Amino acid sequence: MVLGTTSSAGKSLLVTALCRIYARRGLKVAPFKAQNMSNNAAVCADGSEIGRAQYTQALACGIEPRAEMNPILLKPEADARSQVVVMGRPWGTLPARNYYEHKQELWKIITAALDSLRAKYDLVIAEGAGSPVEMNLKDGDLVNMAVAKYAQASVLLVGDIDRGGIFAQLLGTLWLLEPDERALVRGLLVNKFRGDLSLFADGIRILEERGGVPVLGVIPYLDTKRSFVHGIPEEDAVAIERQNYRPSSPEDVDIAVVRLPRISNFDDFDPLAAEPGVSLRYVDAPHELGRPDAVIIPGTKSTMADLAWLKAQKLDEAIRQLAGQGAAIVGICGGYQMLGKRIADPQHIEGTDDEVSGLDLLPVETTFSGEKSTYQTQARVCAGAGWLRELTGQIVSGYEIHMGDTQNSEQAAWLELATRGGKPASGRDGAISPDGRVWGCYLHGIFANQSLRRAWLASLGWHAPSDLVLQEDAFEQLADGVEAALDMSQLDAVLGLP
Repeated sequence: MVLGTTSSAGKSLLVTALCRIYARRGLKVAPFKAQNMSNNAAVCADGSEIGRAQYTQALACGIEPRAEMNPILLKPEADARSQVVVMGRPWGTLPARNYYEHKQELWKIITAALDSLRAKYDLVIAEGAGSPVEMNLKDGDLVNMAVAKYAQASVLLVGDIDRGGIFAQLLGTLWLLEPDERALVRGLLVNKFRGDLSLFADGIRILEERGGVPVLGVIPYLDTKRSFVHGIPEEDAVAIERQNYRPSSPEDVDIAVVRLPRISNFDDFDPLAAEPGVSLRYVDAPHELGRPDAVIIPGTKSTMADLAWLKAQKLDEAIRQLAGQGAAIVGICGGYQMLGKRIADPQHIEGTDDEVSGLDLLPVETTFSGEKSTYQTQARVCAGAGWLRELTGQIVSGYEIHMGDTQNSEQAAWLELATRGGKPASGRDGAISPDGRVWGCYLHGIFANQSLRRAWLASLGWHAPSDLVLQEDAFEQLADGVEAALDMSQLDAVLGLP
């Protein structure tokens, strides 16, 4: 099990690396996270919904992602309320205060999922959340030491040296653990190290002497914007809170993504940011927009609330003005809904308003209902305006996670559903303006389709390079880099491997 001293210590990326390291040795490996709080979700082949990090870790293992790998997913809808997804399906919406009333019921589901994985795989690599020593929350723990103790897992404790205070992080966490919990910690990992490793030799000695646990590795800082790990998605929106990349040269294509308060599935845009010559940045105020080549309104867990925020910030006016000046405007899922004429909520799924007006940039209208659509989807480009013309007839893949139904005109729709959840499907999705500059659809992952991504970027003045880093290459290079920084013989011994 990999536990962190803080949120964003790098647990998810290290678990991804360990999954690939041991999978390529020939072991059957699976990831596990009992409870994940993130709106960055993915859809498995059977339509179940899990955290994007566990989905990616499963791919690093070379296996099909399954709901057992993340039995509980909390998708925040407000500061103190989340939708609870259990074994991949919506289970309820609860305030934080009431969630832990269901601890015993949820704990049985967690342990059953973990037992199922342990029965099928040689090695399960579990991931914690936040810190395992949040003392006011330990009684309700479902994801950190509770899981480690249940499985009697060998624990690796990860600290973030780039954040500062690495000794307080690692030693303080060790000293706050109960004796039976501390006994499970078999190694320390210092993550995100910059500079000359020889200068940290005393640091390693101090950690080992005062902690009584070996340091199994010092992992170098990996720049997720420009290094090979770009293309391996981040777990949650903490990673983009301070991202505000500017074009590195006047020739770069400048894409501004609206940083909605309840942004979801922001890894949709990783394939864009991975392209050389593309600057992708996040904005949350009109003055930050500038004059980008394109603006993207991403998915959100609460469309109507984030649309109200967009209007309160006057970003709606700024986006309409940019559209009038010829900038490309794109909406994905909730962002697609916002680009329409109106959003109706007769059952008050998202709030108290019966309906709200959209940005009126696409001829679509959305009505919310209580049924959630979660599918892996394939669709055919059936009509083209502007840059889409050359793609007519091509199949694109992605996944859907949305509430509600969007009515679009036959003239504006540009996708014809082919399969949903592996079964033949019919119907239209998406809408596009006559000049092709404004468009949207429900398909998350749409930019992972290279021909579509590059055709759209070319319409913004971008020129395709010859050297792209593929995700499989990223997994391999990540595993190589982390493996070189670890004492693998000690780690193998911890795991009881020859």
